[in-house]
Amino acid sequence: MARSSRKTDTIAVARRPEVRLPPLVPYDGGGLEPDGDYDGVRFDGTDLADESGPGARFMDCALDGCALDRTELVRARFIDSVLTGVRGVGTDLAGASLRDVEVVDARLGGVQLHGAVLERVLVRGGKIDYLNLRKARLKDVVFEGCVLSEPDFGDAQLVRVEFRDCVLKRADFSSVRMESVDLRTVAELDIARGVERLAGAVISPSQLMELAPAFAAQIGVRVEA
Repeated sequence: MARSSRKTDTIAVARRPEVRLPPLVPYDGGGLEPDGDYDGVRFDGTDLADESGPGARFMDCALDGCALDRTELVRARFIDSVLTGVRGVGTDLAGASLRDVEVVDARLGGVQLHGAVLERVLVRGGKIDYLNLRKARLKDVVFEGCVLSEPDFGDAQLVRVEFRDCVLKRADFSSVRMESVDLRTVAELDIARGVERLAGAVISPSQLMELAPAFAAQIGVRVEA
């Protein structure tokens, strides 16, 4: 008797955050504090530039249109929170933890997220330049409709990460580890380093053709007419 098999999808779908914020209280403007605890707080257009809150915890919070220039939030924790229209350069989130978080229409540059842990995070719209995710761990993360210019994923671990209709310019995937990473709908896929580390990712046939010279170069194949 012949055995039958059914072809199944080989790419696991990322689980998206489902953030439902409770009624929020306005931020009192007292300044961020180290290890501060912010529960159910709305930061509405707040200027947090040069503020320092290492180890702070933000739970059920909304940050709308806030300035985050050089804001120090090393090892901060964001849980069940939404960041909309945040902007700034040099925001330091090294070693931070983001779980069930939505980042919408952000305009950021030089964001430090090296060593961070992101789980069930949606980054939708906006533009982030020089995003540093070296040695970070990303699980169930979706980048959707955004522009990532020169993002650094060096030595990071990506599990169930989707790049949907977004632009990746000069991405660094050096020493990255991937599992169920979906790149098929990336509008512009420009890999500066680490093309040989795409094992565990899924790309489209057209992307394969575009990356063929880079793949050939990695294994020492010369392509000549």
